[in-house]
Amino acid sequence: MELKIKRLREEAVLPFYATSGAAGMDLTAVCPGGSITIAPMERALIPTGIAIELPDAGHAALLFARSSLGVKRGLSLPNGVGVIDSDYRGEIHVALVNLSGEPVEIYTGERIAQLVIMPVTQVLPVEVKELGQTQRGEGGFGSTGLTANAAQGETT
Repeated sequence: MELKIKRLREEAVLPFYATSGAAGMDLTAVCPGGSITIAPMERALIPTGIAIELPDAGHAALLFARSSLGVKRGLSLPNGVGVIDSDYRGEIHVALVNLSGEPVEIYTGERIAQLVIMPVTQVLPVEVKELGQTQRGEGGFGSTGLTANAAQGETT
C-alpha cells in the first residue's frame, strides 16, 4: 500500500521505518528556529513539516510516543495516542508533554513519534434496550481478578 506524503517544509524528513520489522514509521521534528524547549509539565505542538493522504476511510494514522523519549527524557503524548483521520490534509503536529523535572529541548531532525497506519471500521450506532450476555458481564476494572500466577494455581 502506498502512503502519499507532501513535504511542507524544506527541512522535513519523510517518515521511515528504522528497521525491517518496525510497526511504526519514525516522525521527525521541524522546529522554528531549530529547536523547541519544553519546560517541566508543559505541553507543546511540534511540527513535522509533512502532510499525508491516507488511501481511504478504511484507514487511520495513529501517532504513538517513542519509548526512548519517555524513558530517557520524560516526554509523552498528552492524549495517549494521536489519531489522524483519512480526510485530514493538514500538517502533522505531535503533541508532547514533558513529565520530567527538567526542561527538554527538541531539535529539528530529531525523531519524536511513530506513525502507524491501521485499518479502521466505521460502524452504524444502533440503540438497543439490552445487550447480549457474557461471562464477564458488567465487571469493570480488575473484575477478572486473577494474576498470571493465580490463573496457574499459585497464590500471591
